[in-house]
This record gives sequence, structure tokens and C-alpha cells, in this order.
Amino acid sequence: MRIQQLSELLEYIAECRLSMGKLYSRLHRNADSSRVKLMLEYFQQHEQHIHDTLIRYIDDAPKRILDTWFKDVVFEDFAKRCENTTLPANMSEEEVLELHLDLENRLIDLLEKTATNCATNEITGALTDLVTVARTQQKRLVHSAMRMDDI
Repeated sequence: MRIQQLSELLEYIAECRLSMGKLYSRLHRNADSSRVKLMLEYFQQHEQHIHDTLIRYIDDAPKRILDTWFKDVVFEDFAKRCENTTLPANMSEEEVLELHLDLENRLIDLLEKTATNCATNEITGALTDLVTVARTQQKRLVHSAMRMDDI
């Protein structure tokens, strides 16, 4: 996937979040463990929330920022990665969390890579802020997943 404008990047990441949610839904249908199912439901809700938040961000951001052009931002076919990802029915909570972190880190790395190649400090700052928020949410999600062990 070749990304040319900031609006395309953010819309693509929002769509990637929906792809992750669909993956978790598919895994949920095949999972044996009720604890794994609970974790997958939580991840589905999390991805929908992030998607919705990104869409609101796009709707509220100044057009001049969203119209910023990038050079040579290329990323994998993330939806295809999600479609081709499988875990066995007896998947563990650790395997699900590891999968989630791998996918999420790919998206965060895309934002970081793009931020380092920005021509303006304003766009770099905006993307860096998104990365910071994503990392903070990721930490909270990991802590929440770990707290499930205490249940």
C-alpha cells in the first residue's frame, strides 16, 4: 500500500483497526477457552473504539494538516495479514496477546516512521502525539489483559 497524504494514512490505520477487530471476531468463533473468548471480545471492542476515535480525529483535524503530502510511505497489505492469520482452537491468552501486540506495533511503527520523514514540525508533532497515545493505550490494554489472570 502506498500512502501519499496524512488523511490517507489515518484512514488506512483506521481500516487496519477494523481488520484487527474482524480477526479477533473470527478467532473468537474458533476459540475453546472462555477466558480467551473474553480477551478477544475485549480486543474487538478496543479496536472499534480506536477506529471510531481516529475517524473523529480525521473529521476534526484541519484540512491543511490532512492534505499534507508524503514521499515514499509504503506499508504492507495489513488486511491480508489479518485475513491470513490463524491460531489453533486451543490458543492461549499469551498467544492472543502476543498476536495483538505484533499487529498493533506494526501500525505504531508506521506512524513513527512517517513522523520521522515529515517536512514540517507541526505534522511530526501530530504524529508523535498519536504514537504517544497509542503506546499509552497499549500499556493499559496489556495491564488489563494481565489483570484477567487475577480473575
